[in-house]
Amino acid sequence: MNSTPSTPLHPAEPRVKVQDVTVLSDNWYVLKKTTFDYLRRDGSWQRQSRETYDRGNGAVLLLFNARNGTVVLTRQFRFPTFVNGNADGMMVEACAGLLDGDDPETCIRREAAEETGYRIRAPRKLFEAYMSPGSVTEKLHFFAAAYEAADQLSQGGGHAHEGEDIEVIELTLSAALEQIRTGAIQDGKTIMLLQHAALVGLENLAQSF
Repeated sequence: MNSTPSTPLHPAEPRVKVQDVTVLSDNWYVLKKTTFDYLRRDGSWQRQSRETYDRGNGAVLLLFNARNGTVVLTRQFRFPTFVNGNADGMMVEACAGLLDGDDPETCIRREAAEETGYRIRAPRKLFEAYMSPGSVTEKLHFFAAAYEAADQLSQGGGHAHEGEDIEVIELTLSAALEQIRTGAIQDGKTIMLLQHAALVGLENLAQSF
């Protein structure tokens, strides 16, 4: 099987020609309906229509302690999961947030302080990923950072006026991986970071800083 991505017959020609954009909602974030012409691999044009939800880009951080084999995660209520089968709506997640105009590293330092109370000394960028490319424009920047107990300067918990009520939890990497298996951890970005840590190993991850 040839795994090389195919290219259009006319590579110099734009592959997408936008015909119409309609804003469906601009309440919390922006939902748009876009009609466009798409150049297919056989050289023919096809009229398509898609809805996209733009909430901006974000960053996510795995706090880890290689010596103790532990990670710091959060637990908070997520209403969309509550209406889609998550009985209590609670989700265990890595610390994360939207960029809100900041660069990814500044964002993750801010979110770590607000959510977990930890001061981040040396975050390392791991990779980037589109989390739901079929409908959501968001790209996440994935980071890892080592921590010590002395780095926790406050209790965290997020901002109550924004509806945040965040519990900070510390557990071993092996326990976190087991929670993926049992379904106690179902957040995609968190699973990606934990599996990356398991694949690389916390000691090797720490040496890369």
